[in-house]
Amino acid sequence: MSDVIWEFRDAAGHIAGNDLAGFHVEATDGPIGTVDELSEESGSRHLVIDTGPWIFGKHVLLPAGTVARVEQEEKTVYVDRTKDEIRNSPEYDPERHALADDYREAYAAYYGTYYGGPV
Repeated sequence: MSDVIWEFRDAAGHIAGNDLAGFHVEATDGPIGTVDELSEESGSRHLVIDTGPWIFGKHVLLPAGTVARVEQEEKTVYVDRTKDEIRNSPEYDPERHALADDYREAYAAYYGTYYGGPV
């Protein structure tokens, strides 16, 4: 399983310890919601996005590797996936811990194809 999706890119501009909660999130083709939660657990860094009315108030999990850049002054996180790619990702389950192997594997299988091929 590829761990690259669970780490922020060096060029993304995220500074460890800076909370991104409340930041707007932009996909490559438009806004998708706001950051509800940021996890900086080693090996499982991710954002939980509140999609608001975009997907009827659902939440989605985005591995940190999807973050193209963070604009602190704009309070905006830009990700390198489209709305449809995010909408079609594995369903977020707030009852399951993101470090659970089967949960991580589902996200790695989906997003890993975008970041270096098969996982």
